[in-house]
Amino acid sequence: MKYFKLSLICILCISIHACGSSKKVKLSDAPKHQLSVEEFQKEMNEEFKSEKSPLKPEDKEHFEGLEFFPINHEYQVLADFVRTPEEKPFAMATSTDRTPIYIKYGEASFELKGVKHTLSLYRNPKLSRMEQYKYYLFLPFTDLTNGNTSYGGGRYIDLLIPRGDKIIIDFNKCYNPLCSYNDGYSCPVPPRENFLDAEIQAGVKAWGDH
Repeated sequence: MKYFKLSLICILCISIHACGSSKKVKLSDAPKHQLSVEEFQKEMNEEFKSEKSPLKPEDKEHFEGLEFFPINHEYQVLADFVRTPEEKPFAMATSTDRTPIYIKYGEASFELKGVKHTLSLYRNPKLSRMEQYKYYLFLPFTDLTNGNTSYGGGRYIDLLIPRGDKIIIDFNKCYNPLCSYNDGYSCPVPPRENFLDAEIQAGVKAWGDH
């Protein structure tokens, strides 16, 4: 995952591999999915303990690990992907006065617990000119757990541009903005259109008193 490399969207401490396979996209079975999410969590914790950690020195000193929701195979969804090529660049709000430019790249529609949802996927034109980020898509979202069991400002998921009309979204791999750990970071605020009227009880939980 290389969490902090992918977190170039945040202004401090501020790679993704090639575009997804042309093979038919399908969800991992439960055992493989479990192992994949466990590896994701392990890598996050290792990087939070490393010299690249976003934690404040006093927090890093006592850091024992992030808190995650229980891994739930149901939160790995196969979404229908639709490209939105006519979108115009816009300035995305952040936790500071910084306003990075993004473009809505497409929409992902899926069903979760019997309810249909649609989320917008974004691309940063500046990052997309860099070889290691040219296939990178950014998915910021908010949901009904925010401010309770998850960070109040929403969470993020990193994705790759799909080659077809399907894309896998695994909410078990969503993570907090770096500014939730340290206010020295400037992080994008999820656009209002990406609010999910549901409790996404997956991924990283709230940190500390946030």
